[in-house]
Amino acid sequence: MKDKLRAIIPEFDLIKDSSLREKTLDAYVIALTEGGWNPEDIPKLPFTLLIDPCPASMLDHIRGVTKTAIAIANALREAHPNKPKIHADSDKLISAALLHDIGKFIEYESKDGKTVVSGSGKLLRHPLSGMGIAYRAGLPEEICHAIAYHSHEGDGKRSTIESIIINHADFLNFEPMKL
Repeated sequence: MKDKLRAIIPEFDLIKDSSLREKTLDAYVIALTEGGWNPEDIPKLPFTLLIDPCPASMLDHIRGVTKTAIAIANALREAHPNKPKIHADSDKLISAALLHDIGKFIEYESKDGKTVVSGSGKLLRHPLSGMGIAYRAGLPEEICHAIAYHSHEGDGKRSTIESIIINHADFLNFEPMKL
C-alpha cells in the first residue's frame, strides 16, 4: 500500500527523515484500512462535504495544502532570515500538511456510491480522529498538534509555527473553492 501511496502523493518523498516519512505513510495505512478505503480512492473522494458539488478531490486538497505550506514557510524564511523562531521544520511541516485531513478517511464513508459522514464522523470530526491516528503511528507531538488544531476546533490554540502555517494553508485551499 505504501508504494501506491507514494506514487499517488509524491510529496511523501519531500520528507528527508526516513523514519518520519515511514510513520507518515503508516498513518495513511491506518486511516485507509480503518475507514475501508484504498489509495486509489484518494483522487476520487471529495475533500469536503461542506461544498456541493465539491470542486476538488482529497488528493488535490492534500497536495495543494502541502505545496502552499512549503511556499509559506519558504517565504517566511526568506523574509525573516534572522528570526529562526518562525522558521518551520520542513520535515514536520510536510508531514503535518500531508496528514492534516487524515481523519477524513474515518469521518467519511461511502453509501450507495456517495460519500457521506460516517457514524464515527458524527461523533468526532477529522482533526480529532486524525490526531489519534497520527499518535498511534508514532508521530511527534508537534505533528499531532498541527493536525488537531488545523481547523476551527483549534482556534487560538496553535502553538508551533508549523501548526500556524498548516491552518493558513488549509484555509487558502478551502475558502476560494466556495467562489
